[in-house]
Amino acid sequence: MSRRAELEQRLERLAEISDILTAMKTMALIETRKFGRFLDHQGRLLAGIEAAAADFLAFHPTFRGQQPPVDGDRHVLLLIGSERGFCGDFNQALAVALDAFPEPKPRLLVVGRRLAGKLVGHPRWLEGLSGPSVAEEIPAVLDAVMESLRRWQAQPPGWVRLSALAHRPDGPVASHGLLPLAPPPAPGFAYPPQLQLEPSEFFAGLVDHYLSAQLPGLFYGSLLAENRARLEHMERALARLRDKSDELQRHRNALRQEDITEEIEVILLSAESLPADDE
Repeated sequence: MSRRAELEQRLERLAEISDILTAMKTMALIETRKFGRFLDHQGRLLAGIEAAAADFLAFHPTFRGQQPPVDGDRHVLLLIGSERGFCGDFNQALAVALDAFPEPKPRLLVVGRRLAGKLVGHPRWLEGLSGPSVAEEIPAVLDAVMESLRRWQAQPPGWVRLSALAHRPDGPVASHGLLPLAPPPAPGFAYPPQLQLEPSEFFAGLVDHYLSAQLPGLFYGSLLAENRARLEHMERALARLRDKSDELQRHRNALRQEDITEEIEVILLSAESLPADDE
């Protein structure tokens, strides 16, 4: 196969790869546009639950407790990574944040196969779960996470603290204390809230509502950050492909020019070898 033919094949392959990356970039862009309205709504919902919890705890401080130190075996850390690749250092940033997490190290519940692949075999490994690739998969992932938490809670010694490490929507990794519920102090109220349930029953339901509101927000924010990282990664990859394609095209054009020059030389030599016409 000639060098020009090889270059033509490489250019065709680069064009196919570019089409695939462009499609992935478009999908990531579509995903990022789904989250803005939801995250705003989720933030208002969470703020309302935290305000209700702060109001309740201001008049029922015994439910707040002293939150004594908890050993690592009774502390579960939920790590929310990516299910797919092509998102730069998204998962590496979580691994770095885990290394910096305070002692004693908690047990790890890892969501996202790409992150789980980096952490499997970790001494504090608890379980790995598949993560969401698109927004529509988040409810099923949440069900799997809650089922896993219930299962591990039922086994001794049982966890009493739940935290999370996840990317914020704007990119950086942040640590979130989920349980026990500890909202900011409420402003002073003259009268306690009127409850239709026993305080213990009300607070248990409030904690469930809080977790049901907090976890989706973490997953949606993480998926938004992941897709933004993927967009940046795709942009860089496409730029490198364009540069490589331009380089190959220049090389191909140079070879084409060489072929044309050789053909002209052959024609000229052939013409010179012909006998001159008799005058």
